Amino acid sequence: MMFPGQGSQMIGMLKQLAEIYSLVEGTFEEAADVLKYDLWNLVQRGPIEELSKTWRAQPAILAASISIWRIWKQQGGKNPELMAGHSLGEYSALVCSGVINFVDAIQLVELRGRLMQEAVPIGCGAMAAIIGLDDNIVLSACIQEKRDQIVSISSFNASDQVVISGHKEAVQRVMIICKKLGAKKIFLLPISVPSHCELMRSIAIKLANNLNKVNFCVPKIPVVNNVDVYIEQNPIYIRRALIRQLYQPVRWMDILRYLIHQGVDVLLELGPGKILTSLAKRSFDSLFVLSINNPEALSKSITHNYY
Repeated sequence: MMFPGQGSQMIGMLKQLAEIYSLVEGTFEEAADVLKYDLWNLVQRGPIEELSKTWRAQPAILAASISIWRIWKQQGGKNPELMAGHSLGEYSALVCSGVINFVDAIQLVELRGRLMQEAVPIGCGAMAAIIGLDDNIVLSACIQEKRDQIVSISSFNASDQVVISGHKEAVQRVMIICKKLGAKKIFLLPISVPSHCELMRSIAIKLANNLNKVNFCVPKIPVVNNVDVYIEQNPIYIRRALIRQLYQPVRWMDILRYLIHQGVDVLLELGPGKILTSLAKRSFDSLFVLSINNPEALSKSITHNYY
């Protein structure tokens, strides 16, 4: 099972599931008690500009993924052999694997979002997806165009797609040169902070202090982490990996390769949208991939026993 990160948020997400399963709104109510605002109302009615703020989007996506997981278990779905989450999605995976409880996770990801925005004021940072260029070409473009600013690859998403992150002007310069170099598609992501780059290192200590206040348990289901592509069992090292995740790139392609090497041939995405489903299909034809965020897909995945 895989869990999406920021950027997958959308107005109206999980509406169909919520009409059938009370667990959805119940989960969002738990989150609302922590956040002190109506999270379900925000994800259903918007505005999208508010939902896309990093400290709003992160709890919303986490709550969506946990809602689906709870329904999955309620309906008799089996535990997966392995879990992985993309960026924020790693927190979702850790909740589902029993490492941290949902309430603590909601508090952590809202704080994480606020700290990330604190590190880089709105409008000063950006993230952009670049499709159709070799990783090394994009790396060279970042080095060439960073000048006195920061820009780097923040996520290796697919065989032909990376995401860059950093100062807005530097990101724009790299976008221009990558277009000239033959990129098939380039677009800015709906994210208000430049994640997984050196601009985030300044908040690592603050996040670490709060992670250390939260009880972490040994995972009941193995989780492949973002920064090392490794399954940690020791709660101390799980925390440390989450801290480094702030300013180091997400190695999603390496994670997919690792899963395949472990014998995985079915991937189920739990969360809004189907970003991770699309990324996996781009790179690996051998995988059966399904996004589970509506009643039909949920029923199909349990009934057909794909796993």
